[in-house]
Amino acid sequence: MEEKRMNENINPSAPLKPMEITSPRTAEHPSPTKTNEDGCCDVKPATPAARAGQNEENEKTSYLPTIISLVILVAGILLDYFKVDWFNGYVRLAAYSIAYFLVGGKVLLHAAKNIANGSVFNEFLLMGIATLGAFYIGEYAEGVTVMLFYVIGEHFQELAVMRSRRSIKALIDNRPEIIDLVRNGQITSISPQHVKIGDIIQVKPGEKVALDGDLLVERSSFNTAALTGESKPDTKLKGEKVLAGMINLDQVIQLKVTSAYEDSALSKILQLVEQASSRKAKTQQFITRFAKIYTPVVVFLAIALTIAPYFLVDNYVFNEWLYRALIFLVISCPCALVISIPLGYFGGIGAASKNGILFKGSNYLDLMTKIDTVVMDKTGTLTEGVFEVQEIKVTGLEQTEFLALTAALESKSTHPIALAVVAYAGNSYKQKNVANVEEVSGHGLKGMVDDKLLLAGNGKLLKKFQVSYPAEIDSIVETIVLVAINGNYAGYITIADKIKEDAKAAVQQLHQLGIQSIVMLSGDKDSIVQKVAKSLQIDQAFGGLLPEDKVNKVEALKQKGKTVAFVGDGINDAPVLSLADVGLAMGGLGSDAAIETADVIIQNDQPSKIGTAIKIGKSTNWVVWQNISLAFGVKAIVLALGAFGVASMWEAVFADVGVAFLAILNAIRIQRMKF
Repeated sequence: MEEKRMNENINPSAPLKPMEITSPRTAEHPSPTKTNEDGCCDVKPATPAARAGQNEENEKTSYLPTIISLVILVAGILLDYFKVDWFNGYVRLAAYSIAYFLVGGKVLLHAAKNIANGSVFNEFLLMGIATLGAFYIGEYAEGVTVMLFYVIGEHFQELAVMRSRRSIKALIDNRPEIIDLVRNGQITSISPQHVKIGDIIQVKPGEKVALDGDLLVERSSFNTAALTGESKPDTKLKGEKVLAGMINLDQVIQLKVTSAYEDSALSKILQLVEQASSRKAKTQQFITRFAKIYTPVVVFLAIALTIAPYFLVDNYVFNEWLYRALIFLVISCPCALVISIPLGYFGGIGAASKNGILFKGSNYLDLMTKIDTVVMDKTGTLTEGVFEVQEIKVTGLEQTEFLALTAALESKSTHPIALAVVAYAGNSYKQKNVANVEEVSGHGLKGMVDDKLLLAGNGKLLKKFQVSYPAEIDSIVETIVLVAINGNYAGYITIADKIKEDAKAAVQQLHQLGIQSIVMLSGDKDSIVQKVAKSLQIDQAFGGLLPEDKVNKVEALKQKGKTVAFVGDGINDAPVLSLADVGLAMGGLGSDAAIETADVIIQNDQPSKIGTAIKIGKSTNWVVWQNISLAFGVKAIVLALGAFGVASMWEAVFADVGVAFLAILNAIRIQRMKF
């Protein structure tokens, strides 16, 4: 519970904060300026230009010093190799010094700033000591090479982060900068940020909707992939809500704006993605704390490696042991860990976003791998939450007439059951004359239809008016509407909530993923709940529950040591969503309560996405531990070789920058995976 609730003070409605990879390295700002409470280094806050991705000209400018340094280094190595006479002494030192400070100047500056701020031991200090030490013993080319490849590693990290951000922003934040506002019959082009709630906007075919609004035309189809990850078009009818980020497919439409620009569903998604990296997984927290202890230990070991042999070996040569210590420092840089692990979690969050799943933090990616019990609400989670007519049984008259009479009476009610009957009947009831309709609370309706006295409701209604009906009807599981005409039983209509298309496949998938127990909780009557559970092959089901009963059930599971994920609609189930180790909200786009309460939001209402979320969590965790193993394994081998004088500075460069580069490539691989 504590693991889940860390950083719970984050407010989803707070202003956007930049997405940051928890690493002290970026190409443009390669240094922290302070130490955070986890004991590692904070990244210097990115500017809006950096968050959005620099333009091509700025990117070329930022890489120019690196390119010049590389050219000078290659030229210097060639001149050394061919032993050119004039390339020696101060000329040689000056050339390599220029190449060095072009790439290493910022690193040394930031190392000095960190020391001034009390953060002495960090990778900038390691790189500074190692490369300046190489210059001291005359290994100019190796000193420049180490710093150059270090900065090139930063550039690769920057590109990886920018690519990850762009892939998400391209998916969910490509809103038009100008929209058409309809006012007094005139169309004006303005920024969507200036549109007010209640204004009318026009959207042409192929355009992306910029603001949430109610549809004012009869119908239109929309591509919802930006919000749900699903390419299947979604048809909206007049009065239904259209969300920012959807693409209009059919015709010119008009919308009545219902949310301000910053409050739209798309803005909330972006907000969640931006803030997700601030909630760190346990592995991230461990690595940042580990780096704070690890770095000073490495520095003191390097000092010991330089000085201790003076007392232990014959023919001690200071420069030889200093060189070994410098190799040791370069190898020991924790770059691969502090870069690739946060980048791996960020990749997992991005992969989830592409699949219509929003994680509020990387800690929930980790928690999804530990889930052994999934508890689900029925209505709106496993079922559509919409009543539909299932069966009609008639006695003594034609079914079409029976349905028309019943629908005519039910048309005077707004109850979901009545609406289901009316929808099923179509237009057949509209010619009927309805009068003197009376709603009998908790029982049903009574009224005159075409001069016939109709009763439509449950068994209690017919018994109240002393109308007998077959006793076996009371054993029917589904919700039922009994109908009597002029005091005689005429038939019944059964109504049930439709099970979602992928609900059964979702349950099977969870079992295949190793979920030990799948439990369904519902406020619906127990007979219906048990029937749904049996058809979906759910392990346990409980019906007739109040919200507090659901809380008690989840608490009982947690007391047994279970790690519980609860899946609900995010509104009625808010208390139990908060109690579970991981709370998942179905269809959270339309619900502020879902966004605020749930830890993971499934945007397209598909239960199968629960299994997808678990798969993404497991894949992310696997990639992160691959990177940890790679970094520690390679470094341990090369450290040992370096200490015994076998490895040179070139092997050290691979152990540091090479491994970091491989780890970055492995981390961004998550977004290419198919789930």
